[in-house]
Amino acid sequence: MNVSEAVATRRAVRAFSPQPVPLEILRSVLDKARMAPSGCNYQPWEAVVLTGEPLLAVQTAVWAATPQDDPEYVIHPPALPAHYKGRLEEAMRPLYQSIGIERSDAAARKAFTDRNRHGFGAPALLLCFIPRCMGHPQWADLGIWLQTVMLLLREAGLDSCAQGYLSYFARLIKSCVGIDDASQTLFCGLAIGYRDADNPLNLSARSRVALDQQIKFLGF
Repeated sequence: MNVSEAVATRRAVRAFSPQPVPLEILRSVLDKARMAPSGCNYQPWEAVVLTGEPLLAVQTAVWAATPQDDPEYVIHPPALPAHYKGRLEEAMRPLYQSIGIERSDAAARKAFTDRNRHGFGAPALLLCFIPRCMGHPQWADLGIWLQTVMLLLREAGLDSCAQGYLSYFARLIKSCVGIDDASQTLFCGLAIGYRDADNPLNLSARSRVALDQQIKFLGF
């Protein structure tokens, strides 16, 4: 698989097969991802990768918990312009339609969102952390690293789903895996596994803004 194919076929997979993910593949992917760009070579990303009983223990704790009162960070910016909200709606509409959830069915939508708590059935979970001393440029580095990991997972025949939702349970998760809350921010989880190719959740349409709506070319 070349880079273009990995970019084109990567998607947020929300239904996984139970097939285990071999440790040697994960080690290879994460070893290659070390070469992701990093301003000043800080390499600010840190992670814990779980499967089996340790993963079940975290998921059980999260299922029984309520989101923490003070958020780890703000996911949705305040006063978000309408066109950004529209992009969110465009992304979620076909996803809900694929499994028969109506927009007006708040209970069903919440139940679907709660599937984040068990990683949509993925057999492995990467928990991504960044030191609290880091600033905006280093958060960008973290995103670049995560994208590198996701594309390398595709190259290896695996899929993933980034889960900012897990930040709502950051302190609980950190206590489960031995990470210091005072010094580390939980950015997200990354569910990892093999996609259930026949599940409608993995077949819904994906929307993107047209190139010329976002990018200007000058001097050509």
